[in-house]
Amino acid sequence: MIDLGISKLALIGAVALIVIGPEKLPRVARTVGALLGKAQRYVADVKAEVSRSMDLEELKKMKDSVESAARDVESSVQSGASDFEKSWSEATAGLDGSSYGSSSDALNALGTEAYPAYRHPKKNWRIKQKAMPQWFKARTGVRTRTQSGAARVARFRPRSSSAPR
Repeated sequence: MIDLGISKLALIGAVALIVIGPEKLPRVARTVGALLGKAQRYVADVKAEVSRSMDLEELKKMKDSVESAARDVESSVQSGASDFEKSWSEATAGLDGSSYGSSSDALNALGTEAYPAYRHPKKNWRIKQKAMPQWFKARTGVRTRTQSGAARVARFRPRSSSAPR
């Protein structure tokens, strides 16, 4: 890079003052500063783009290696599963012919069933009044307090117009 010391900057400043003049020097200095800032931002953007592309290449290489490892694992699992199926069929080949006719006969002879029969529950928790929250009861008009028969009749008995209140 360019080695700019204090003495060189002072020399450049003195030449610029003589050539440009004291009236235009501040405006030129601002313009040069803005151009240098834009150049620095452009260089930083280029560096960031190069580093992103390098990271992208590394990620692609890593992705390829992970995919190849996954393919290797999948092939080994499939070969292991086929070996297991062969050994399982060899191990269970002699178990088919037992003293009972079938496995369900063997289970019934022991007094147990393979699966218990399904029974529908007799209670339904959605129908029970206690499962309903109080705010829902109040909104829908469900009675929450019990009333005797006499109190209910007295409540709904028409009032006579001649009786004083």
